[in-house]
Amino acid sequence: MSGHLDLIDLKLIESLGENGRVRLSELAEIVGLSIPSVSERLDKLQKGGIIKGFTMEVDERQLGFDIHAFVRVRIDSSKHYKSFMEHVMKEDEIMECFSVTGEGSHILKVMTHNTASLEQFLSRIQSWPGVLGTNTSFVLSQLKKNKKISAEIVRNNLQDRQVLITFDEKRSRK
Repeated sequence: MSGHLDLIDLKLIESLGENGRVRLSELAEIVGLSIPSVSERLDKLQKGGIIKGFTMEVDERQLGFDIHAFVRVRIDSSKHYKSFMEHVMKEDEIMECFSVTGEGSHILKVMTHNTASLEQFLSRIQSWPGVLGTNTSFVLSQLKKNKKISAEIVRNNLQDRQVLITFDEKRSRK
């Protein structure tokens, strides 16, 4: 994002992380600004790519997706990367895909109905060109899911990295 982030911007990000549906009037009260000022700041954060969007969260298990798993995939070489990613993008069971170091080249976050559908899914992956093997870990329970980004941790991270960030006292009081 070009320009500056200040403590108010970070507080807006933190507040939206806690509740993506919070009203502008509540945000304005939290940060001590007018509704138009908050709206303008949110627009700048969106246009600058800091805020990518607003999403909903559902309980997948209540929709019949009882199996959550992480699948580590080993690919024989980078020449299969494009094909692998094309396959990944077509699979609805894959919720997220991470390129990783260590054993394997990718970790897939997968959601499926039952062990039979997971077995079919794994068979499909193992048939893709270049896939040497998979290793699957079932999720028994989710102990933490954090969507909130603390303003303090962001500020410390940016300062530690010496990224240009201004905590302009005058701007923070607008």
